[in-house]
Amino acid sequence: MTRTETSREMIIPVRCFTCGKVIGNKWESYLGLLQAEYTEGDALDALGLKRYCCRRMLLGHVDLIEKLLNYAPLEKLTSS
Repeated sequence: MTRTETSREMIIPVRCFTCGKVIGNKWESYLGLLQAEYTEGDALDALGLKRYCCRRMLLGHVDLIEKLLNYAPLEKLTSS
């Protein structure tokens, strides 16, 4: 996949860093609930995320992939 063909999907951690519960499969559902005008807390409750550690994984996630795509060190090496 080239840089112009990049997917708009988020890179969310697969498991909670603290307890190890699988959370990577809940991101799309979480966004759907937010679009359906659920509050963040209600959306997390609906997904079954009750622990603080798992909730912070979704609440604290920041999409940096688009910013990181601006830096392509391999392209600089090959063009030199």
